[in-house]
Amino acid sequence: MSNYYYLIAGLPDLTLEDSKLSYTIADFRGEIYPSLSDADKKLIDLFYLKFDNANVLKLLKNKDAEIDTRGNFSAEELTGYIAAIKEGGTVSPKEFPSYLVTFIANCFNDTPVDDDRELSENDLAALYYAYGMEHKNTFAASWFEFNLTLNNVLAALVARKYKMDIAPNIVGDTAVTEALRTSGARDFGLAGGDISYFDPLVKISEIDELLEREKRIDMLKWNWIEDETFFNYFSVERVFAFLLKIEMIERWLSLDKERGKEMFRELIASLKDDVAIPAEFR
Repeated sequence: MSNYYYLIAGLPDLTLEDSKLSYTIADFRGEIYPSLSDADKKLIDLFYLKFDNANVLKLLKNKDAEIDTRGNFSAEELTGYIAAIKEGGTVSPKEFPSYLVTFIANCFNDTPVDDDRELSENDLAALYYAYGMEHKNTFAASWFEFNLTLNNVLAALVARKYKMDIAPNIVGDTAVTEALRTSGARDFGLAGGDISYFDPLVKISEIDELLEREKRIDMLKWNWIEDETFFNYFSVERVFAFLLKIEMIERWLSLDKERGKEMFRELIASLKDDVAIPAEFR
């Protein structure tokens, strides 16, 4: 694994212009990505696969659909892989993620894919999370597991609050998801265990105002990232964390101008603290 002393220390100053970020996750792909090792690019690709997921869903319904260009694959590449998989061809996991191959194949094996068919985003999400959780990078795998658990616990708590069936709202196949689907305990048997953030999630689930609830969720994620990368000064984990934070800020600038500015300032402050190069590296 490579260290990026000067890349991280030299990250461009992020500034707001007309309440917009001058540096986005799309810019990251063009400016930071080329400086990474081939192995570390694969890690960053894992983040951008979320856009490929959405693009695959679109193209399965309409092969001429306009896609999100932030994904790893072009529309031409995706339609080519979809066609090959539909015809039963073999696609190497080195070329195209295995979980997408599985999802696309399942779509064609079940029933014909057309505009009248409801494609299951939950099925694709489950496969994506499992794929990320198997990554050899501990931080990335933990990030996927954390998000899967967080989303499922919140879904279960909200479903219970409104007296809805919990099981259909749970994604993935882990010990936690099994407990959420089957446990009748108030805390699903999860409080006081490995999920240290269970109680905060309970409090978040009780917030009725949607925007405020989303803020609290993102701050929980932000703090998790801070804790998990505390000792990763110049590694790819720090780069990955930077990307995750930029994504959150972009979203909040579109939803809540003032909160976005505040989170932006917090990110800048943390970066300034983080990139002070130790004497032995000067």
